[in-house]
Amino acid sequence: MEVEEGAEATTGAEYVLHLYITGATPNSTRAVRNIKDICEQYLPGRYELLIIDIYQQPELAQHEQLIGAPTLIKRSPGLVRRLVGDLSDRARVLRALGITPPAAQDQTTSQ
Repeated sequence: MEVEEGAEATTGAEYVLHLYITGATPNSTRAVRNIKDICEQYLPGRYELLIIDIYQQPELAQHEQLIGAPTLIKRSPGLVRRLVGDLSDRARVLRALGITPPAAQDQTTSQ
């Protein structure tokens, strides 16, 4: 599930990501692993990832009006987007973050 809430440019910008998890459940563990892999592969040195356990900080989850967990909220750059799930669909996560994988960039520039 993706929700857009604003607008800005996304090229070369610093990413601010908040991941809301529910303790050490399998889905939360996978979500943490998947988003860290994506950040290290596609955004090295250009991201801030905050992982929030909603069992320990339920007021933050209530403030964000979360409908499920794990939930990733991309605060910047560009549109605010929310993704719910374990973030295992890498293509979907990259699209939501506005990241074009290098192989896809090669295909678009060669056409």
